[in-house]
Amino acid sequence: MDKQVVSRRRVLDHGEVLTGHREVNAMLDLVKQETERIESRFLEPACGNGNFLTAILERKLRVVENRYGRSQLEYERSAILAISSIYGIDILQDNVQQCRHRLFGVFEWNYSRLFKNKAKNKCREAVRFILERNIIWGDALTLKTVGEEPEHIVFSEWSPVNGSMLKRRDFTFRELLTHEGMKELPLFSDLGEDVFIPRPAKEYPLAHFLEIANVQQQ
Repeated sequence: MDKQVVSRRRVLDHGEVLTGHREVNAMLDLVKQETERIESRFLEPACGNGNFLTAILERKLRVVENRYGRSQLEYERSAILAISSIYGIDILQDNVQQCRHRLFGVFEWNYSRLFKNKAKNKCREAVRFILERNIIWGDALTLKTVGEEPEHIVFSEWSPVNGSMLKRRDFTFRELLTHEGMKELPLFSDLGEDVFIPRPAKEYPLAHFLEIANVQQQ
């Protein structure tokens, strides 16, 4: 049986009750088609230690393996695209660390199983770099990070360009939620239709997906 309560104190202080494996998959089955789209983006504003996000990544990576498991380059590009589409916020620092660790573990297990000694550390570094920026220690109610000097939560959009290049653009979570056009128009669409995209807080030059951790440290 899944452990759904870490401690009574955490329930009282934060209302933390983790969702069980069976319930997670039943809920994800309601949007099954989206969970199996490699590029479909998900945000969990109270991600806990990652029960939902790891299940989503597992589904996405099964699709990646079925399509690209015989080509290491194609697998790496698509796996990083899948990972970059997953976002989470949690108010508890240990949950954030566990969530990042679990998501990386899902990737690492599949990647090493498929490519063994051909697996690249640069690919692992790129995954860790993206997870550090996509899974955030913050408060989804205040829209700010948690810590000694809270700042606006910032999310990065990672867009593939010309195959192996990634374009990173940073957006504040507040801007994404409060802009007047958000209620009618989709965000970060990858289907080609006209969409509303708010002005990014920062843009970065194109980088090869395996070099993203080395050239974009901010």
